[in-house]
Amino acid sequence: MKKEIDLLEFTDEWGPEKIVEVYDPLTGMKGFTVIDNTALGPAKGGIRMTAEVDVEEVFRLSRAMTLKNALAGLPFGGGKSGIIWDKKDKNQKDKKGDFIRAFARALKQESPSQYIAAPDINTSEREMQIYVNENGEFNSATGKPLAFCRKKLFRKKVCGLPHELGSTGYGVAHSTEVVLRHMKIPTNEATIAIEGFGNVGTFTFKKLEEMGAKIVAVSDSKGALYNPDGLKYSEVMKVKQEKGSVIYGKGKKIPGKKIFELNVDVLIPAALPDVINKKNMNKVKAKIIVEAANIPIPLDVEENLSKRVLIVPDFVANSGGVISSYAEYVGKGPEYMQDLVRRKLHENTDLVLKTAFQKGITPREAGMKIAQKRIKEAMLRRARK
Repeated sequence: MKKEIDLLEFTDEWGPEKIVEVYDPLTGMKGFTVIDNTALGPAKGGIRMTAEVDVEEVFRLSRAMTLKNALAGLPFGGGKSGIIWDKKDKNQKDKKGDFIRAFARALKQESPSQYIAAPDINTSEREMQIYVNENGEFNSATGKPLAFCRKKLFRKKVCGLPHELGSTGYGVAHSTEVVLRHMKIPTNEATIAIEGFGNVGTFTFKKLEEMGAKIVAVSDSKGALYNPDGLKYSEVMKVKQEKGSVIYGKGKKIPGKKIFELNVDVLIPAALPDVINKKNMNKVKAKIIVEAANIPIPLDVEENLSKRVLIVPDFVANSGGVISSYAEYVGKGPEYMQDLVRRKLHENTDLVLKTAFQKGITPREAGMKIAQKRIKEAMLRRARK
């Protein structure tokens, strides 16, 4: 079953072009896809599976993808999907694969011609393989397993590039390196706190440590670990794997929300949306915020906070994942992907910050102006065809 949701609540000059709600009576799967703008190419964005996901959240994420892809210079538009799935619900916990299959069947008309899926919260390379197998088109999703391959023309073999390779976190680290340079803070003297120790947070931690930065705090769902002398990635990962949480590592256990209040050079929210909000924004002491998660700060809060904190917005800092998706889409491998992520994150972050400083505006405003110009030009080209 499929129906259109009222677009009027969300529309502006950029989109969305289509919002589709789907329901599968057999499995009970309820989901939706927002195709925000396809002027630059098919809408690209992940499938989020949570109990709370709703159309408004997915729309906000799809708009971030529209801007992210345009700013990254990729031939993709912006889109996003959500499936209502509660992993704590005994009736839904074991239906994850069934939900993905039902969702893929429901979107065959849109995917991959208008929408290309990818992993997001609670989806991974495994779910992308299920999605592709059900859809029947290899490029209907990216973020597939490295060993999941197809033969194309001239016997060329193309394979998946899972986000588990760390492309998003790898890119966040490079974006952080650039903003530190702009702020004249040597990377090997920078103190950094990372909210979240999932795929994005772990690779951000690992790469920044390799660059010489001092990670003084990290958190997960059970709390935060703080050590002003610095944490070691290998030790934190070992504790996480053996005891189930970072809080058992060498340092002081603090409530998870306190990580946003630490006096550090860089704060990196790398997990959930809206974690820095009206309740805690005045307690933020960091000089720089690099948004590794999607929409970690509501826009009105970010605008206010930007008066005293330099904020690298999500659609700039965390574009490593979609850059990896492009590498996979055109049949490239891990080495090409990593080089492309490094190069584009350096170029894009530098361009956004230079534009912001020159015009006296926030990095978000600068990035949006650059991205919107590219999108508008593409929309006009499409209209003239």
